[in-house]
Amino acid sequence: MSGQPITDPFEYLQVVVNPDGTLTRNFDRFSSVEPTPNDPQNQTPVLSKDVPINPSNNTWARIFLPREALDRSSPPNSKKLPLIVYFHGGGFILLSANMVIFHNYCCDLANTLPAVVVSFDYRLAPEHRLPAAYEDGVEALHWIKTSEEEWLREYADFSNCFLMGSSAGGNIAYHVGLRAAGEVQELEPLKIKGLVLHQPFFGGNQRSASELRLMNDPVLPPIVSDVMWDLALPSGVDRDHEYSNPTVGGGSEEVEKVKVVGWRVLVNGCDGDPLVDRQMGLAELMEGKGVQVVRNFRVGGFHGEEDFDRSKAHAMHMVLKHFIASFNVN
Repeated sequence: MSGQPITDPFEYLQVVVNPDGTLTRNFDRFSSVEPTPNDPQNQTPVLSKDVPINPSNNTWARIFLPREALDRSSPPNSKKLPLIVYFHGGGFILLSANMVIFHNYCCDLANTLPAVVVSFDYRLAPEHRLPAAYEDGVEALHWIKTSEEEWLREYADFSNCFLMGSSAGGNIAYHVGLRAAGEVQELEPLKIKGLVLHQPFFGGNQRSASELRLMNDPVLPPIVSDVMWDLALPSGVDRDHEYSNPTVGGGSEEVEKVKVVGWRVLVNGCDGDPLVDRQMGLAELMEGKGVQVVRNFRVGGFHGEEDFDRSKAHAMHMVLKHFIASFNVN
C-alpha cells in the first residue's frame, strides 16, 4: 500500500456520474465467477448456486453449501448447519455477490464454520438510494423463511441464523437487523440470533480521530467515503443522517429492540481502517442500550483486508465460529 494520496475519488472508484443521476461503472475492475454446482468431476469443498429473489428489482442470492452436508441423510434439526445471511461491500454503489473476492470469501466462510451462507445481491445506489438496500435485505429474509429451495430446507438451521455484512454490507446488516428485530414473529420460523458487523461502513459530518489520522489512507480515505455517502444517502440529507451516523441524537430507539429480542452483536475491525472510530462508537452505542456486544479489534490491517488476504479472512472466520458456538453454551 503505497503511492500518492488519492485526490480524485471518482477516478479512484472508476465511476462517472451521469447527468440523469445514474452511475457508469467499470465492470471489468473486479472479476466475476460462476457458481460451483455439484459436479462429481469437481470435488470442491463448497458448492454454490444462484437463485432469484425479486426479478422485478433484479435481486438475487448466491447460496453456498459445504459438500460435507450432502453426505448426511435427512439430518435432524440439531445436525443442520447455521445459516449466515451475508451482505457484500462496495460502498452501496459498486460490486456484486458474484465477484471473485466475495465468492471466495463466502466459500471460505461456509467451509470454516461450517454453515449455509446466503450471499445477497441488493440494488445499488445512486439508481436506488438508501433505504432500498435495507428494504431488499428484509425482503430477502422473508424470501428465505418461505423458500422451498432444497439447500435451505434440507441443510440450514432456521433457528440458528445470523445477519452478517462487510463494509457497506455491515451497515446493511445493521439496518436490516433493526428492522427485523421489530418483526420477529413475522419472520418465523427464521430466528435470528445475532449480527456480525465486519468493518461496518458508517460516517458523519465531523471527521473522527481515526479519519483525521488516516486522511491519506490508500484504500478508503475520507474523500472516497464522502463520495459514496453522497451517492447512497437519500437526496438532500447529509452524513449525519441515521443511515450513516446512528450515534446522532443519542442513537436510534430501534437499537433497544435488539436488546429486547436478545441478540448479540459481533463488531470486527482494525485500527488501520479510517472507519475504526465509527465502528467503536457504534459498539459503545449498542452497549449503552443494553445490547450484548463482542468487540474484536486488532492492531494494523486496512479496510477490506480480508477480501484480499484469505489467511486474514480465515482468522476472522475462526472468531465468528467461536461467536456462533458461544450461543450453544449453557
